[in-house]
Amino acid sequence: MYVTGPSAFMTPAVSFKQVSRHFGSVKAVDAVDLDIAEGEFFAMLGPSGSGKTTCLRLIAGFEQPTSGRIEIFGSRAEGVPPYRRNVNTVFQDYALFPHLNVLDNVSYGLMVKGIGKAERHREAEAALELVKLPGYGARRPGQLSGGQRQRVALARALVNRPKVLLLDEPLGALDLKLRENMQEELKSLQKSLGITFVFVTHDQGEALSMANRIAVFNNGRIMQVGSPEDIYQRPDTRFVADFVGSSNVLPPDFVARHGGARRWASLRPEAVRIAEGAAGALAATVVSRSYLGGATRLGLDVEGQRINALLPAGHALPGEGQSVQIGFAPGDLHLMDDAQ
Repeated sequence: MYVTGPSAFMTPAVSFKQVSRHFGSVKAVDAVDLDIAEGEFFAMLGPSGSGKTTCLRLIAGFEQPTSGRIEIFGSRAEGVPPYRRNVNTVFQDYALFPHLNVLDNVSYGLMVKGIGKAERHREAEAALELVKLPGYGARRPGQLSGGQRQRVALARALVNRPKVLLLDEPLGALDLKLRENMQEELKSLQKSLGITFVFVTHDQGEALSMANRIAVFNNGRIMQVGSPEDIYQRPDTRFVADFVGSSNVLPPDFVARHGGARRWASLRPEAVRIAEGAAGALAATVVSRSYLGGATRLGLDVEGQRINALLPAGHALPGEGQSVQIGFAPGDLHLMDDAQ
């Protein structure tokens, strides 16, 4: 059973206390405080170089902190080698041994632990059943599709029965349809197993659709931690608003003129509507139009301010260069901190 915030549980599965990791003058992770609950599906989201993968490697033991304290289920982790931590990692490139068949790939960690061949193969078969690959044990990784290799890597991690499973952008190499299917399967698997998943991604759609909570990273720091709904609907800063869902980030003067306090505000594109003749409608010019299948994105110029609108497909919409009137509810303006 997951919880919604650090205050709701006693001993976190993973805890960062003022953790930094520097590479020379580069602060890859900079004074991060974070608690991840037992049984939680937690996502670390951010652009390349934001510090999320370094945090994952710090949990795994592949990196050591420059300063600060890391705890895994209440035990200090600094200096503890990876093989002595009750965590396993699924890598983006899967890191399967090409010369071993699937069964031996999955059971490799058990072999290293000294478990007999018959027992480790039984455990490996059960893990393959769990990831919906029964009967694939005799195949080599080169005989599998990308999605099947991803499942084998997942089975190899799960067979060790870790208390924390770390996933380093494991869906990045899959095509869109398979990636969407695997998102659902990972959610279902985590729910049935009840173990802590820590998932690193730069894809905000993945994080929003799978995680119980999300930490948004930038420049080695956490910008915001919250539920997917909080992160998407109520961003704390301009960076979070722009990175998660590409919100319209509106400056204080514009906000003050149109019903809000004189502060930076976020306005989601789907909250903007065509409002010809409506009271309080704003004059706009269409500067771009992009068909997205289920919706059309309009880029609008409103008083010199660029505003994007996401409108359902199937309706007659203005073309580029046309003048329109738009509107949005004052409650759709979410006021933010002035910090980036």
